[in-house]
Amino acid sequence: MYACDIICIQVNSLTLKPLAVRIPEEIEREILEVVKQEKLDKATVVRTLLEMGMDEWRKQTALELLREGKVTFAKAAEKAKLSLWEFADLVKQRNVEWVRYTPEEIEREVKKASVESK
Repeated sequence: MYACDIICIQVNSLTLKPLAVRIPEEIEREILEVVKQEKLDKATVVRTLLEMGMDEWRKQTALELLREGKVTFAKAAEKAKLSLWEFADLVKQRNVEWVRYTPEEIEREVKKASVESK
C-alpha cells in the first residue's frame, strides 16, 4: 500500500512548490517517527529529508563523474555544490581514485616539475 502526501520543496530559497507523491507505508511510518522525535510538522520533515537526499545524490553523481574522468575536479565540486576543499575531503572520505597516472607518468611529471622550478 502507498500513502499519498502533498509536500513542498524549496526552490532557490524563494518559493515553495507543491509536489504530490506516493510512498510506501513503511516510509510513511519512518517519516512519522522522525516527526515525533524531532517535534516538527510532517511537511518540514519530508522537505528536510528530500533536501538531504538531493545533497547526497549530487555528491554521489559528482564522485562518479570524477571517477570516470568525465569532469574535472573543479567541475565535480561545482556539481556537488561544495567548495574545492569540502569536495577534496569528500573524495578522501569515500576513497575515490580519480588520478589516472601510472607510477612512471607520476615520476616523469615530478622530474619535469623539478627541472622547471630550477
